[in-house]
Amino acid sequence: MPHPTDPVDPTASTPAKGSAEASSNTDASPPTRQLTPTKPGTPTALTPTELAELDAQWRAANYLAAGQIYLRGNPLLTEPLRPEHIKPRLLGHWGTSPGLTLVHTHLNRVIKARDLDAVCVWGPGHGGPAVLAHSWLDGSYSETYPDVSRDAVGMAELFRQFSFPGGVPSHVAPETPGSLHEGGELGYALTHAYGAAFDNPELVVACVIGDGEAETGPLAASWHANKFLDPVHDGAVLPVLHLNGYKIANPALLARIPEAELDALLRGYGHEPLYVTGDEPGPVHHAMAAAMDRALDRIAAIQRRARADGGADRPRWPMIVLRTPKGWTGPHDVDGVPVEGTWRAHQVPLPAVRENPAHLRQLESWLHSYRPRELFDEGGRPRPEVLARVPEGVRRLGASPHANGGLLLRDLPIPPLEAYAVDVEAPGRRTHEPTRVLGGLLEGVMAATAARRDFRVVGPDETASNRLQALYGATAKAWQAEMLPTDEHLARDGRVMEVLSEHLCQGWLEGYLLTGRHGLFASYEAFAHIVDSMVNQHIKWLRTARRLRWRRPVASLNYLLSSHVWRQDHNGFSHQDPGFVDHVLNKSPEVVRVYLPPDANTLLSVADHVLRSRDYVNVIVAGKQPTFDWLTLEEARAHCARGVGVWEWAGTEDGSREPDAVLACAGDVPTQEALAAAWLLRRHLPDLAVRVVNVVDPARLLPRDAHPHGMPDAEYDAVFTRDRPVIFAYHGYPWLIHRLTYRRAGHEHLHVRGYQEEGTTTTPFDMVVRNDLDRFRLVMDVVDRVPGLGGRAVAVRQAMADARTRHHAWTRRHGTDLPEVADWTWGEG
Repeated sequence: MPHPTDPVDPTASTPAKGSAEASSNTDASPPTRQLTPTKPGTPTALTPTELAELDAQWRAANYLAAGQIYLRGNPLLTEPLRPEHIKPRLLGHWGTSPGLTLVHTHLNRVIKARDLDAVCVWGPGHGGPAVLAHSWLDGSYSETYPDVSRDAVGMAELFRQFSFPGGVPSHVAPETPGSLHEGGELGYALTHAYGAAFDNPELVVACVIGDGEAETGPLAASWHANKFLDPVHDGAVLPVLHLNGYKIANPALLARIPEAELDALLRGYGHEPLYVTGDEPGPVHHAMAAAMDRALDRIAAIQRRARADGGADRPRWPMIVLRTPKGWTGPHDVDGVPVEGTWRAHQVPLPAVRENPAHLRQLESWLHSYRPRELFDEGGRPRPEVLARVPEGVRRLGASPHANGGLLLRDLPIPPLEAYAVDVEAPGRRTHEPTRVLGGLLEGVMAATAARRDFRVVGPDETASNRLQALYGATAKAWQAEMLPTDEHLARDGRVMEVLSEHLCQGWLEGYLLTGRHGLFASYEAFAHIVDSMVNQHIKWLRTARRLRWRRPVASLNYLLSSHVWRQDHNGFSHQDPGFVDHVLNKSPEVVRVYLPPDANTLLSVADHVLRSRDYVNVIVAGKQPTFDWLTLEEARAHCARGVGVWEWAGTEDGSREPDAVLACAGDVPTQEALAAAWLLRRHLPDLAVRVVNVVDPARLLPRDAHPHGMPDAEYDAVFTRDRPVIFAYHGYPWLIHRLTYRRAGHEHLHVRGYQEEGTTTTPFDMVVRNDLDRFRLVMDVVDRVPGLGGRAVAVRQAMADARTRHHAWTRRHGTDLPEVADWTWGEG
């Protein structure tokens, strides 16, 4: 319905009345549905032939969608349905499917008529039957999977494999041609759509948003993405909010608020909503065609004004609100209970067709209502009128290369690292801010991609805070809203994207990567957890896509986690959580990688590696505060290639025997504390043979059969020994290291220090003391665990304990760290 204060919109049809209804007996089913003409004077975009062809395509897709849920045989109903034609387990979701097939049908029409380059993001979770149906109709499914041919044999296989062991999922998944969005978890469709549109100026990205998905927090934030869409350099997003009224068992919020309130909400988000409402196919087809044409005309006008005329005002982008019944064209009622247009149509509207003859007859009548003999020839091939409005070649939604982004991916032009590396004359003498050094490299990448525009950096308002502001030398921050004279680094064509929604950052980058581009997500470490569930879904996508030969590798999803737990001393406990690494390392070892570079040059080497990689989720944890430079660029490259390495210059072993103890470390602050402990041991216990081991890649600690990066037992034993005490200073929660090494020889000799949830607002060194990760505690651990050392090193242990006591008193009095800590430098004193 139009907003009461707006002029009547010719595309905004009122609910169609008088649609055919089934009788109320227990085996009722929809009658054969015929098109009804529009009322006199109703604007129409369709000729009678176009209307008939669109309706034939829509009915064919609905037939195929219902068949996937129910049938394992007799696909063309050439004989009466029998129980053995029905799947033993009925899985799938019918309720959303007719709306999705309608949208797909009308997208096909405008794509073909306008020669559009388009993709569609299908948000409603389990709408797989609808999208698979259209992919089969347009031939892209059979091209991808030749065993599912576009005939009766292939139709039977299409039906059989759906939600069947060894088959395909019930939702739109990587297996679905034309998909770039996993439909299993709700909330991310619209942010993925915008990510796909950024830097794709000729692309139209349609996005169907289910009314259940519209209730999620990420989707609510996603409406603001239009404030970041540049009509000059980006494509367009056409949201279609499908309000079929219900979720799995409850009404949908946006379907139940007054029309004027909904209209005000969508206009407040910056959209021009166009309404299509009804339950009679004919009027709905006319209204949908008119709405699509008006929306695309509006998009073309916006882009023409911005690109040719230099229009700089933020446009009001069109969107469509589609109201059709849930389970439309399915059974009206079952066993005397209403189904169509209610929550009962959400999944399988006729659940007992194998056991209940009345249900079986009702299913048969329902399927015949689509008149399949008019839609498919005797061999099961779609008739010409069904395909008359279907695009061809790569214009088909199931064949767009944008939905298989690896086809479009180009190598990232990364400048030589030598231009950004820091000079290291000797280890531990000077400091640099690692992420500031990395910012220079990212600026170089951003500059090198200025013309091709296929690299973006996203983050929640923290680019400068994380010391990456060098990027602004090559680009600005994307911004389409109002700009004030006091603003800095804002531009309509910027490729740094900041918004205080980690969900949007993640979703934008996922959509950008899956359509063939590159990027980096920079975040405070503690708040990466906000997208835990989103990264789960992306990892699952990549793992599945890797096993599909037709899916081409895409650029990796790269996280830079800075402002980390050990240097959030100023913000306090709420900002201190290193657990994102634990979360990621629980996932598929095919896909996940974690890196803990200890200094600026190793960060450069790691960044160079991950930006070139494909089909991974890479997590880099690196600090932004001044950190000691330990390795030259050449040494850093070799060390990162190994993932684990002995730093001979830091230890005191002479190679004639195994060390008395191993000091291991992973992470920049733990590395500093381990090196400081090694320095203290060198001073106080010069005869003790200490080996220092640094770990950049924690997956190296796993056995080879548990992770591709895992070390063989012989290599692990050579580095860590089989029976000597290992004191491990780790960046995060200590039990992760135990989990990674529990199968290793010598695990009983491993003692890990890390974050123990002891956080507050305090000094930097007090953070490590509170968590027993400090240099003095590490020395005490060595004294306690080297056999026979405790008795002859009691004075050393006592001196370390006294230093911790002295530290406590000093910080409470002065508010700073002990001078011997704050001013410490490796190799001096």
